[in-house]
Amino acid sequence: MVDLDFFTSPIGLGHATRDIAIAENLREFSSRFVTGSEAAKIIVNSDFEVRDVYNPPRFIVDDGVLQKSARWLWNYYQYYKECKKTSKKIIQEDNPHIIVSDEDFASLAIAQEKKIPTVLITDILETHFVRGFGSFIEKKMNKSMHNIIQKCDLVILPEKGDSQVNIKRIGPIVRSTPHTRKELRDRLSFEKKIVLVSIGGTDAGSFLIKKILQIIPKLGQDVEIVLVSGPSLTREFGKNTRNLGFVNNLHEAIFAADVLVSLAGKSTIDEARAYGTPGIFIPIKGHFEQEDNAKREGFEFDDIFRLEELISEKLEQDRMPVATDGASKAAELIKKLI
Repeated sequence: MVDLDFFTSPIGLGHATRDIAIAENLREFSSRFVTGSEAAKIIVNSDFEVRDVYNPPRFIVDDGVLQKSARWLWNYYQYYKECKKTSKKIIQEDNPHIIVSDEDFASLAIAQEKKIPTVLITDILETHFVRGFGSFIEKKMNKSMHNIIQKCDLVILPEKGDSQVNIKRIGPIVRSTPHTRKELRDRLSFEKKIVLVSIGGTDAGSFLIKKILQIIPKLGQDVEIVLVSGPSLTREFGKNTRNLGFVNNLHEAIFAADVLVSLAGKSTIDEARAYGTPGIFIPIKGHFEQEDNAKREGFEFDDIFRLEELISEKLEQDRMPVATDGASKAAELIKKLI
């Protein structure tokens, strides 16, 4: 028996990073993570026990535009059914006191059948990926999602705002670092003005790197481009450009950088704001969640065509870190249910 099982969606690395931030505040309890793909690597490297068992469908992105969203949604539905089988077996083996799910609804469905207390961590309360005929499937999935959310003992949203019933809005959840910015810049050999480009755990954001490489000569010799290209793109990219590949401590690289250029994942945005690093957030076109995140920060997909101008502006912008305590607040709420 364990105190809690974390079921962490491996679709995007932000779920893993914020769950790590919460779990660091729950070290006195026995816990295990269930996830897959690159999310499993980050979690195990943070010294947590992980079951790498999920293999989610990948988004099809062509030059920054989401393709065949209806097909992806169908593949996701099949993936969800497999996740239910997997999570049922793991929950039976672990017999946890509580299930904490970061947008893994399959584990919540099984836990609620077994009357195990459930906590959901989520950015969204419904999805809007598909239009037309395919939206029929999405509407059914959203209805099922709403039913699961209503049955949860606790729903944590990492945003500011009012709470109601079982939904608690606690503000951004980000990882902390014991290092100063100078220490991190020294460790990472950041000597020039650093523009950090992050594309997540897949090659979906490779269009950002492609565009950045086109404008490097215009940025000047005192600027270095540092890529966090994930596991899909491991080659070097030439003068004034360094590729870190896949990293576990993106939050520290963000803190050390002067400007961040990234896809519009919420956790990456929250880390940039927490550490005061000016950011440019380009969403995958047609990805409703990223487009909503980018819009709140004042960006849209077409801003990719004026990156040179935006980077120049951000290099002159003052750093304005924002205090966040979402991770500790989430942990305290979870402790009350264990």
